[in-house]
Amino acid sequence: MDSEELLAFLAAVGHAQRIRIIGELASGQLYVSELARRLGVSRPLLYMHLERMEKAGLVVGRLELSDDGKALKYFELAPFDVRLNVDTITAAVREGQTGDDGQHSAKGTP
Repeated sequence: MDSEELLAFLAAVGHAQRIRIIGELASGQLYVSELARRLGVSRPLLYMHLERMEKAGLVVGRLELSDDGKALKYFELAPFDVRLNVDTITAAVREGQTGDDGQHSAKGTP
C-alpha cells in the first residue's frame, strides 16, 4: 500500500457514519434501502459514503434483480487488514516515493 492508498483508506474509515456502515455490513451484505433504514440516513447520503468506501476498497457493491423485477444495490465488506504503526506509514511513504523502477517519482519529490 502506498501513501495515497493509505490516505484513501484512512479517510474512508475516518468518519463516524462510515464506521457505522462497517459495523452494519460486518454481519453480511445488505441492500442500500435496508442499510439506510438501519443507520437512519438518507439513501443519497449513504451512497456518497459507500462510493468513498468502495474507491478505498472497503466495500463491494453489485446490482441484483428482486423477484418483482426491482433493481437492488447490495453492498458487502471487502476483506481488508490494515495495521497502522510507524512501519506501515514509513513503508507507504517509501512506496509512494519510488516508481516501479526504483527511481523517485514526481509525487515524492518537492
